[in-house]
Amino acid sequence: MFSLPRFFIEPESLRDDAVTITGPEAHHIGRVLRLGPGDIITLLDGCGNFYDSRIEEIRDDRVECRVLRRGRAGGEPPLRVVLVQGIAKGERMDFVIQKGTELGAAAFLPVQCGRSVVRLDAQKRVARRERWQRIAREAAKQCGRALAPEVMEPVHWPAALDLIPPGALVLVPWEEESGRSLKAELQARVKPDEVYIIIGPEGGLEKREVDEARRRGAVPVTLGPRILRTETAGLAAITMVLYQWGDLGGNEHVGKESGPGNPGLQGQSV
Repeated sequence: MFSLPRFFIEPESLRDDAVTITGPEAHHIGRVLRLGPGDIITLLDGCGNFYDSRIEEIRDDRVECRVLRRGRAGGEPPLRVVLVQGIAKGERMDFVIQKGTELGAAAFLPVQCGRSVVRLDAQKRVARRERWQRIAREAAKQCGRALAPEVMEPVHWPAALDLIPPGALVLVPWEEESGRSLKAELQARVKPDEVYIIIGPEGGLEKREVDEARRRGAVPVTLGPRILRTETAGLAAITMVLYQWGDLGGNEHVGKESGPGNPGLQGQSV
């Protein structure tokens, strides 16, 4: 648990040991949390660095801080996992983004599938993406991550497959797959550099979509004997992958790493 409030900043807002915070984060600091001069906060630059800083001044929509110490922030898994999620209805997508961030997903690619109920026009795609990105940032702060996962622009099925880089392991949990389990697939493979997990929307993926993904090297797998909802399946798969190849479940380094709010901090003091 982190003792200091955490906020994301743009790298260019930092000049030597001075930081100027504007926008929603400044509003949250001054108006929501009602912090003031003398309070200590942790700032994250989105590049993996943290800055424990003292608030010097708050005026209008700006917060001026002085950096007290800095270093590399922890909280990022050693494996890049991207969730390609069929766009779900209502708050289900919000839930997937929030909990997927907590579990350690590196990015989210919302995709419009054949059985998708939700249909987004250009204006709605922009608005939804902005909303999902805010959810990812807030979840990253809450769970102690150094980076906020990127929520990519929603795309249609063919474009989603085109965005998956060659060489990535692509897993497709699918309710109609019975011969190959995710557990067996993970145990049989050497740890890859990155993993893409493709999850269908309500109603699942169409067979033609799975076949197209398979032709491009994707591996359909089963998660077990029970059919999971779209907002559950991706989170379950992320958990299994990062338990096998990541840091879920803990390892010998947990509790020994330095970081913001940690008495064992080895970062540079200023």
